[in-house]
Amino acid sequence: MSPTTEELERIRAEQTAVWDAVSDGWARWRADFERAASAVSDILIRKAGVRSGDSVLDFGTGLGEPALTAAEVVGATGRVVGVDLSPAMIDIAGSLAAGRDGVEFAVGGVEAAPGGHDVVLSRWVLSLTGDPTATLCDLRTALRPGGVLTAAVWGPAPSVPMIALGFGAVSEHFTLDPPPPGGPGPFALAEAARLREVTAAAGFRDIEVTQHDVGFTLDSPNAFARFTVDVLPPWLRRLADGDPEGVRKALERAAEAHLTPAGEVDLTSTCLCVRAVA
Repeated sequence: MSPTTEELERIRAEQTAVWDAVSDGWARWRADFERAASAVSDILIRKAGVRSGDSVLDFGTGLGEPALTAAEVVGATGRVVGVDLSPAMIDIAGSLAAGRDGVEFAVGGVEAAPGGHDVVLSRWVLSLTGDPTATLCDLRTALRPGGVLTAAVWGPAPSVPMIALGFGAVSEHFTLDPPPPGGPGPFALAEAARLREVTAAAGFRDIEVTQHDVGFTLDSPNAFARFTVDVLPPWLRRLADGDPEGVRKALERAAEAHLTPAGEVDLTSTCLCVRAVA
């Protein structure tokens, strides 16, 4: 059953509040994250066939990716618009884009940059929307006929330690119940068949889903602990702030199972990429 309008409005408000709250934390770790995540931006742009002069929409751009990378491809004759619900994220993305031509950022969803795009890109956002099929329908209408969507989502939680390992360790430390199934979250589209199903239901054709491993690393278990705390959603951050030493130790123990011989934390994670034609 699809969420009601009221439920979708609640999800949208909750997502906005969470991403506003964690924007500074993600900004602190942007370089470490993008060291690996940039490969996914490159995959999405290549699979979409982005070229000079194209009009590109980046849905859920966050701190500005893959919009900033796409802007380098479309050049001065093209246009890239990155949209995100979080004003705080958009402020940071705008700062990172200062002095660059052909890229702009706007607060909102698809309605903030409607219609006529050659390409829609989206990185790790579709599973958070509450109704991925409806979101994909909106993205299809934002494309010109024959335009291309490429989007990345996370694979199953056990294969995504960059996101799941820290949240799992904190939840275990506080003996928290798992979130109820079926709601929005990073792993809501973690199966290729499900991703293909919702994309087809939105009216896309020529759908292709591929799997990719993304080689995330952090310098040490302590770095992993600091990263995780910095990007915890507010309600979980409040718990962590009440027991900082216990949380740090729990996170470092979890990271030690992923140590490389060089002492780094190997957080290689799986994502799925979908390419489809409007």
